[in-house]
Amino acid sequence: MDEELQNQPNNPLHGVKLADILEQLTHKYTWVELADRIDINCFKSNPSIKSSLKFLRRTPWAREKVECLYLKSIKK
Repeated sequence: MDEELQNQPNNPLHGVKLADILEQLTHKYTWVELADRIDINCFKSNPSIKSSLKFLRRTPWAREKVECLYLKSIKK
């Protein structure tokens, strides 16, 4: 695992925790705006950081969408 981490110096998500990504996105967007951008129930139904983290850690396709939105949001 250490070797894998060292081999990703150009990865913008390297060292960024999913919780930090969600925190930043929820400061930039409301839960409604997040649900409009990424159609997943954890953003629509009783959303919270904790429930979203649980879902995103188990759902790679949804996590990838959240990571892409995060990357777009920090490039602006």
